Amino acid sequence: MTRRLVGIYAGTFDPVTNGHMDVIKRAMRVVDHLVVGVAINAGKGPMFSLEERVSMLQDDIAEIPRSDTTVEIKSFRGLLVDFAVACGASVVVRGLRAVSDFEYEFQLTGMNAHLNPDIETVFLMASSDNLFIASRLVKEIGALGGDITPFVSSRVRRRLMEKVAAEKAAE
Repeated sequence: MTRRLVGIYAGTFDPVTNGHMDVIKRAMRVVDHLVVGVAINAGKGPMFSLEERVSMLQDDIAEIPRSDTTVEIKSFRGLLVDFAVACGASVVVRGLRAVSDFEYEFQLTGMNAHLNPDIETVFLMASSDNLFIASRLVKEIGALGGDITPFVSSRVRRRLMEKVAAEKAAE
């Protein structure tokens, strides 16, 4: 019987960026099944609802050429290691952009290893085209009228600009 390697790539994806998609595509080369976990984290005050974030991910993932790796999107609340166990995952995939990311991720990895030593963390460095992309910055640039085309898919760009216009109309 062959072992199937299941990985988790989790985040708020508010919104999903080209950087997230780069990590997803690269993680698909490492694991047999990838669960993209959309965190329910009201504390972060997401711009997009959980349903909108899942929908944007589904749209962008549908554009990835199919491989032997299967991908599913699930929402979750609570500890990442508990979500990983519930999904049958033994690997957590994390993307790194800068040294400041590493410090936080290093602490997070240590805590996760303490909570569940059977879950390994794999870091994927952002490609040079995506080192600076952050959802928070994409939202800010879009809200201020800047061009976010290089940072997100056209579908995500449209949805973000619709959200910004609706918020401005409500003011």
